[in-house]
Amino acid sequence: MELLEVKHLSKYYKEFRLENISFTLPEGYIMGYVGQNGAGKSTTLNLITDICKCSEGEVYVDGLTCDKDAVDYKERIGYIGDEFYYPPNFTVKNIRGVLKAFYKTFSEEKFNELLRKWKLSEKMKVKDFSRGMKVKLMFASVLARDTRLLVLDEATNGLDPVVRAEVLNLLQEYIADGKRSVIFSTHILSDLEQIADYIYFIHDGRTVLYDTKDELLDSYLLVKGERRALPSQLQGELIGIIDNAYGFEAILPSERAELLTNEFHYEKPNIDGIVIHYIKDLETKKGEQMA
Repeated sequence: MELLEVKHLSKYYKEFRLENISFTLPEGYIMGYVGQNGAGKSTTLNLITDICKCSEGEVYVDGLTCDKDAVDYKERIGYIGDEFYYPPNFTVKNIRGVLKAFYKTFSEEKFNELLRKWKLSEKMKVKDFSRGMKVKLMFASVLARDTRLLVLDEATNGLDPVVRAEVLNLLQEYIADGKRSVIFSTHILSDLEQIADYIYFIHDGRTVLYDTKDELLDSYLLVKGERRALPSQLQGELIGIIDNAYGFEAILPSERAELLTNEFHYEKPNIDGIVIHYIKDLETKKGEQMA
């Protein structure tokens, strides 16, 4: 069953347009939502969580739209962003009281269990928490509720490797029952290599790539070689050629692998490499159009 359905989602600002974003995310899966700063990742997630309203399109969570039942819709979503969203002078006790008042599915017992597990002080003001402690507190706030969809917007930024690894484990535990899903925006694409099932890549507010992670990785080759040995036919198929001290590097659709000769080295790319070369290609074409 599709837990999240995004249909032709658009948001128009004076200086930026997010246009025609469409995808589905089944129950029990994690989607990595990737792109450069300003590509429209946060805008998309803010539309999904109803932090802002769309210009066009629809979002369904578990078959429900926010317009039909805003309270039930938001009960099903947990959100964790890059910035800590609780008042700095609050204590954990204050936060517990707010969550209990706002969310009917909030479990005080589960919240307290997570506080003990992560050794989060009841007495300290949250302004004195470390970055890792703040992220754990936000996770405790979300995991103590009966949510279906977890929306993360750069939530792992600034975390040390140990805490980041804990967060990735949490996400896998969250979807383990096969009934819940995660959409995860991050610049740390190596994290997505570990846990993502789907990748959605946007640039300048438009879709570039959308596929399962495994299909995406199988669809391209990372090619390296010397520029002087590069025939025009192969050059025309390469995506995002980047010159370096040793020659060039680019990605090539796997279906065009017959163009490669022994003069070129190729290997399976990672998500980071695919995104970097596509951005290079898009920016090059944009520059040529403006010239």
